[in-house]
Amino acid sequence: MMEVFAIDGPTALSGEVVVRGAKNSVLKLMAATLLAPGRSTIANVPAIADVRIMCELLRRLGCEIDYDAEAGVVSIDVPERPGITADYQLVRLMRASISVLGPLVGRMHAAEVAVPGGDAIGSRGLDMHQKGLEQLGARVTLEHGYFVASAPGGLRGAEIGLAFPSVGATENLVMAAVLAEGETVVENAAREPEIVDICEMLVAMGARIDGIGTSRLVVRGVEALAPVSHRCVGDRIVAGTWAFAAAATGGDVTVRGVGRELLPNVVDKLEEAGAVLTEVPGTPNRDSATTEDPGFRVQGPERPRSIHVATLPFPGFPTDLQPFVIALNAVAEGVGLLTENLFEARWRFVNELSRLGARVSIDGNHALVTGVESLSGAEVEASDIRAGAGLVLGGLLAEGRTEVSGVDHIDRGYEDFVGKLTGLGAVIRRLEKDEPDFL
Repeated sequence: MMEVFAIDGPTALSGEVVVRGAKNSVLKLMAATLLAPGRSTIANVPAIADVRIMCELLRRLGCEIDYDAEAGVVSIDVPERPGITADYQLVRLMRASISVLGPLVGRMHAAEVAVPGGDAIGSRGLDMHQKGLEQLGARVTLEHGYFVASAPGGLRGAEIGLAFPSVGATENLVMAAVLAEGETVVENAAREPEIVDICEMLVAMGARIDGIGTSRLVVRGVEALAPVSHRCVGDRIVAGTWAFAAAATGGDVTVRGVGRELLPNVVDKLEEAGAVLTEVPGTPNRDSATTEDPGFRVQGPERPRSIHVATLPFPGFPTDLQPFVIALNAVAEGVGLLTENLFEARWRFVNELSRLGARVSIDGNHALVTGVESLSGAEVEASDIRAGAGLVLGGLLAEGRTEVSGVDHIDRGYEDFVGKLTGLGAVIRRLEKDEPDFL
């Protein structure tokens, strides 16, 4: 049996949705706890498959995990001497597993981490991780599908210039450098809010990091870090997903848990498409603690206008929201151009959306989308997290039944996806279907 999401459209979404912590942050925060023995606690954790995978990975490294998915809290007890081997069976499921490499080399001076798997969205080379660790004094080799790193004398500060502002490389190198001897400078560092979140947690643990939020991070090594309690930043990609869904379907959705300031270029593009966005303040109680997180409201137009988008590292337009731009343009008035500057294989999504009647032409890293008045339901398959959610959006825009297979991808990045969509008025169910039998 395989599971599919069955969507009966079209539907204009309406209501309120709450977004919890960022997948692209919480997994790295969990890895960062390896830097300090003792019990660290992370709040605002989303109930997604990737968090469960990271919990199991840390357990196999010797940590004790207490994960309350409903409350959104994970507590991690890190031993004095955690294991150093992250095996392939778990790492292959989730690319973020590579984020244990930096903390293990930084604290234990050794690590064996399988080369990760994850989404099929194109090449994402790990050479910057390897080169940066070598500049910090580690010996890093690729043996039998594993990165094997050792630094018997510990790591030493270095000047590191990244060829590209890679989020993963920035995270791994900063986490390795916080316990290194001397000063490390990371030039051309990634500036995403998730990077800021990790750096702020490390500082709370006792790390010394300057330049947080800029492309130049200066890390002055300390002898030891301490466990900490930290609240994860909200997931701007999930928030952007709901925002585009509201705009594309002509809906009216309030998104709580993420401020519009985390989506600078996204807000501009949604307004270009004809949506109206307004800030929604949090609701304080008598103790001045927030009981309802702030957010924003998106009121979609009757029919959106086509928009032109080029994906870039933060503060540019996020590549993770690319599928939703294409879905919106598919039913928009006019012709929209999307330029993908980061991950080439995201075009696999286009082939599936075309099955719903979208008119998309691909030329290199450009997608030209000619809007049509309506799409029609069909069977489609998700190839990654965002492609899956983008195809569900396509189903919300289409006449009739759309069935999206590969829903395990969507589970990795969106909590209670069906429940939240149902709460916004969508007609969507999770169904089991027989696998095709060709024998």
